[in-house]
Amino acid sequence: MSSAPALSLVATFVDNRAQLRRLAQSIVRNAETADDILQDAWLRLADGERIRDVQRPVSYCCQVVRNLALDHCRRQALEATYRTYDIEVESLEVPAAATPHKTLRDLGVLQAIECALSKLPERTRRVHELYRIQGLTQRQIAEHMDCALGLVNGLLADAARAIESCRHLMHDD
Repeated sequence: MSSAPALSLVATFVDNRAQLRRLAQSIVRNAETADDILQDAWLRLADGERIRDVQRPVSYCCQVVRNLALDHCRRQALEATYRTYDIEVESLEVPAAATPHKTLRDLGVLQAIECALSKLPERTRRVHELYRIQGLTQRQIAEHMDCALGLVNGLLADAARAIESCRHLMHDD
């Protein structure tokens, strides 16, 4: 294979280096990286054994630079998903293990909330369960319970007030 096409591409690359650098930099947004991409492109274009007859050498050079720049961006994006950062493990705040006192207090709060909810009418408790536990919307609850949306809203407010009455038990010591 002759080296004439390679020489033609190398000359075209040298003549259009500034334009090719701008192209690479517009894609990678970094001058140093653009220079690295140009160097890689130069090596590929100078390898005359892989180049065949090129009809439009400027377009070919631009395409090589563009492909290398896009490959670089894709590689950076992929690497960013796997990148780990050095973290000083000693500086991380680890939540304190639950003390027996805190566990007992939390259990007391849950029992108080359960007691407060048990004093509510059955329909209010049911609406609260559908909303908070099953995750239904107020509109879905109204359809399910065959009642007005405003009534559902009011029943949820009643349940919230009952739970709010237990807030004094939730203080941290």
